[in-house]
Amino acid sequence: MRCTTLAMIFLLAGGAAGADPVKGLWLTEPDSKGQVAHVAVKQCGAAALCGTIVRAFDSKGSEIMTPSVGKRVFWDMKPEGQGAYAGRAYVPAHDRNYDAGLRLGEDRLRVEGCLGPVCMGQVWRLVN
Repeated sequence: MRCTTLAMIFLLAGGAAGADPVKGLWLTEPDSKGQVAHVAVKQCGAAALCGTIVRAFDSKGSEIMTPSVGKRVFWDMKPEGQGAYAGRAYVPAHDRNYDAGLRLGEDRLRVEGCLGPVCMGQVWRLVN
């Protein structure tokens, strides 16, 4: 029984240590209307991450329903080393897909999309 318990502890610890720190729920910066969203970041595919808008809030913090809720805002984000990821993103305000990247820093996530040499981005805050 003791060996089984130790084996379980090592398995659980190994799984936690290998967990991707980008996975979780992130709060976006306000858009031009002052609205923010919660984006759930999860594994999608063998080595990629995807982010989907799961909730939206107005400028006063009240939950609202918008056409963006349920939309995938980035996908195929693959690690490039040192907290950086590259993939594709969808920007609902532009109704367009872009080459994109993520860069993790403590409880912040820099999300950036580029069209040619022009890049724009936001810094999201970890909710949980």
